[in-house]
Amino acid sequence: MIKVAVLGARGRMGQNVCAAVEAAPDLELVAAVDAGDDFSTVARSGAQVAVDFTVPSVTEDNVHKLIDAGIHAVVGTTGWTDESRARVAEHLERDGRGLGVLIAPNFGLSAVLAMTFAKKAARYFESVEVIELHHPDKVDAPSGTARHTAHAIAQARAEAGVAASPDATTEGHEARGMDVEGVKVHAVRLRGLVAHEEVLLGNVGEQLTIRQDSFDRVSFMPGVLLGVREVVSRPGLSVGLENLMDLG
Repeated sequence: MIKVAVLGARGRMGQNVCAAVEAAPDLELVAAVDAGDDFSTVARSGAQVAVDFTVPSVTEDNVHKLIDAGIHAVVGTTGWTDESRARVAEHLERDGRGLGVLIAPNFGLSAVLAMTFAKKAARYFESVEVIELHHPDKVDAPSGTARHTAHAIAQARAEAGVAASPDATTEGHEARGMDVEGVKVHAVRLRGLVAHEEVLLGNVGEQLTIRQDSFDRVSFMPGVLLGVREVVSRPGLSVGLENLMDLG
C-alpha cells in the first residue's frame, strides 16, 4: 500500500483524486488538505506521496515543503517556469534521499499520447500550430499542456534542422497567438468546454490534425494514479507523464 496525501483536496480535481485514491486497492488516502488547512497534517500523516492540485501561487512552495518532509510529489498544478523547475531539481539533488517529483502539464492519457505523436510528426511538416480549448474558469493561457506540446515540437524541429513555420503576416500580429519557442499557440476559453487540444501540421497539399478531447475530469485519474505508483521509484525531477510511460 502506498500512503497518499492530496493537496487542494476540495477543488474539482482534488475531489476526483481523493475518490480515485480511495477506490484503488493498492493506495491509501491518509490526508486531504486545502487552502487554510495546517500543512503539518501532511507530514504527520505518514504519506509517502502527495498529489498537488492547488494553484500556481503556492505549488512550488508546497513541493519544497514536501521534499523537506521526505515525501514524493505528483504535481498537476500549472504555472511552472524553467527557473522554478530548476529550483526543485536542485533541492532534490541537495536533499539526497532519492525522492521523486513528477510535474505533469496533463494527466490525460490521450493528451500525453497526442503530445508524443505531435513531437514525432513535427519534423516532417513545414508548418505547425497548436490550438488549446478550455473552460473559461481556467486562470492561465496558454495552458501548461499547450506550452509543453509546443516545447516538444520546437525541440524536435530544432534537432532535425527544420526551419521555422512560414508566416508572411505584417499586420495584426496580436491575432497570431503566443509564440512559444517559434510555435504559435492559440487559446480558446468557452463555456461548455473542459480540456481539448489540436495540433495542426501542414505541407503543400496535405494536412495532419492531431486532436484530443477530455470531457470529464475523471479521465485524468488513470494518469494521476500511474504517477503516484511510479514516482516512488524515480528519483529526481520528471517533467511530463510521458516519461513514465513506455512510448518508445
